[in-house]
Amino acid sequence: MTKPKILLQFDSDTHASVFDAVVAIDAGVDQLLQYGGIELTQVRDLTHGAMFTRGPQDLHQTAIFIGGSNVTRGEELLAAVKDCFFGPMRVSVLLDANGANTTAAAAVIAAARHLNLAETTATVLAATGPVGQRVARLLAGQGASVKLASRSVDRAADVCETIRKKLPQANLAALQTSNSSEVQSAIAGSQLVIAAGAAGVELMSHENLNAANSLKVAIDLNAVPPVGIAGIDAGDKAADRAGVICYGAFGVGGTKMKIHRAAIQQLFTANSLVLDAEEIFSLGQQLQ
Repeated sequence: MTKPKILLQFDSDTHASVFDAVVAIDAGVDQLLQYGGIELTQVRDLTHGAMFTRGPQDLHQTAIFIGGSNVTRGEELLAAVKDCFFGPMRVSVLLDANGANTTAAAAVIAAARHLNLAETTATVLAATGPVGQRVARLLAGQGASVKLASRSVDRAADVCETIRKKLPQANLAALQTSNSSEVQSAIAGSQLVIAAGAAGVELMSHENLNAANSLKVAIDLNAVPPVGIAGIDAGDKAADRAGVICYGAFGVGGTKMKIHRAAIQQLFTANSLVLDAEEIFSLGQQLQ
């Protein structure tokens, strides 16, 4: 008899995400066990409970999803979960805290529909945020030259160093974008710009967009007015705006949701999967 698919939802927020719970159910999970406000000290006992209640032959029917709005804490939770595994005693685990991995994957996949990323120079605005860091990492992994833009050039440089530890060959540059002139300099010579800033913060003006002569694709991941790139509508999906192919947050969101559901379904194909940014991006590419 086939065991039911059980998903444990580890969430660093006080209340486990309803959004992530609905997606899990829509992805075919039979039983969802939610844990909000989870602390690192609680991870071992919860994970062991998932590992030791089924035999190795049935562990692929149990999995862990790590969410919450704090991506750094999500990464810590992932490391703590992985530390619990040994030999065949393990379950598959997916990290998508704050939707950072699935959103970044969807954005890069959208860009790749129109550009050869290995021959692309890209600017990532708000590149030090959780989504921006993953966008930059995925672009660099595809061979793009990536300019990481932030209000703090020191923070951007720190992110560059973090990415280089994973991708020593990455072609990265840290830039400061604290005013319109610096934004214009940051996007000069780029064929791609992706804005990954906080909700309701404009990162790039109409004037910046209109003056970007080399720009071919612009993607804005903020849906809350004012949007991150002025002139892009949240619903844009490959919309041509003055010769620039534009995507808004909702235009990318459909792909993000497909990836999110597929990633949860993938968890139950084996008991040894760890789905982080690169694995989620690869899965998204297979859905195209």
